[in-house]
Amino acid sequence: MITLQPSDRHQSLTVTIPPAGVSLQGTLQIPGDKSISHRALMLGALAEGETTIQGLLLGEDPRSTAACFTAMGAQISELNTELVTVTGIGLGQIQEPVGILDAGNSGTTMRLMLGILASHPDRFFTVTGDDSLRSRPMSRVVNPLVEMGAQIWGRKGNSLAPLAVRGQELQPIHYHSPIASAQVKSAILLAGLMTYGRTTVTEPALSRDHSERMLRAFGAQVDVDPETHSATVTGYPTLKGQQVIVPGDISSAAFWLVAGAIVPGSELYIENVGVNSTRTGILVALELMGADITLENQREVAGEPVADLRVKHSKLIACEIGGDLIPRLIDEIPILAVAAVFAQGTTIIRDAAELRVKESDRLQVMAAALTKMGANITELPDGLEITGGGSLVGAELDSYTDHRIAMSLAIAAMMATGTTTIDRAEAASISYPTFFDSLQSIAKL
Repeated sequence: MITLQPSDRHQSLTVTIPPAGVSLQGTLQIPGDKSISHRALMLGALAEGETTIQGLLLGEDPRSTAACFTAMGAQISELNTELVTVTGIGLGQIQEPVGILDAGNSGTTMRLMLGILASHPDRFFTVTGDDSLRSRPMSRVVNPLVEMGAQIWGRKGNSLAPLAVRGQELQPIHYHSPIASAQVKSAILLAGLMTYGRTTVTEPALSRDHSERMLRAFGAQVDVDPETHSATVTGYPTLKGQQVIVPGDISSAAFWLVAGAIVPGSELYIENVGVNSTRTGILVALELMGADITLENQREVAGEPVADLRVKHSKLIACEIGGDLIPRLIDEIPILAVAAVFAQGTTIIRDAAELRVKESDRLQVMAAALTKMGANITELPDGLEITGGGSLVGAELDSYTDHRIAMSLAIAAMMATGTTTIDRAEAASISYPTFFDSLQSIAKL
């Protein structure tokens, strides 16, 4: 039986997970997409009139976004999954907050919000976050915003929070991003809303496009050139409140896709999953590994493609993952590493150095934890090399307050001999508050 108990480390929780011992069976409803939840709250706050949101993720990160925009004048009802109402203040009308804006653990909140704050003249803002977020690089957003004329100050050459922002009249730019990052792209496009003319971001590969889709839905003029991986926004649109239905987050579904694939005799059905093509790299990777996954009841909901996913246990084989596929599965690489442990052959993951500056150094943490469990894994500068086909043993592990690490190690623990403990397991609530309840329900542990 899975147990959660307080640990001695700053009132954190330790989860104890025995081996599954049985196949995994059941139907799962996963939390709302985190990326879409953030953007619905932000654009609802900037729009005129009322926005309603169904299926909002109730994790800690969207709560941080809601708190920040409430502090700047938006009216946001109590957060729930059924219906959240946002009464917007209109583009250009955000208020200077009395206190410091706290993004918590959410890099999306901070990076996207910087584009909004920097483009609102004659207002002063201070933004901070928790210990983890204050160590994560913001220069990738700050530098292009400064190129547009923004005034932003912070630690380590204006690259680390806390950050102070004095809003300015910005100038449109055509920014050639050195990395494919939806956060960088979105921050610049959001700044472009308050900039006369056309603001363009060109990326080396296509990153997730939720911002472009939702900006269009709220009334902005957004032009996309898929051949050059470019997106352009025209400044000063009239944003109108919308009805938003948030699909399930494929990043959360990924844990069950891998669990169903690696635990013998398993079959899981995951309902209402967003399958936007900029996010389905995990499906491509698992297909390369031979996973038995089918998409059923495919449909479109509020402009986003959605499907139900069925996964059955299968014998996995190794593959190589890198290049343009990485931006489409960057958040899923920790759980993909778990799948690779049970794939015959050597799986190589490259071009994923971005994982070193997430909530933790995900490459280092996953390599160390899986090695401790007995996996044959080598850490590369920009990825991992994993020779599968072996077995895992239970171990004492730490999530390093990283939600994706906590959940990935929990899935690995089900295939270990012996019991595994994961310290600071409460990190899962950042994106999936009911994760351990769902794990218990399908495994009958």
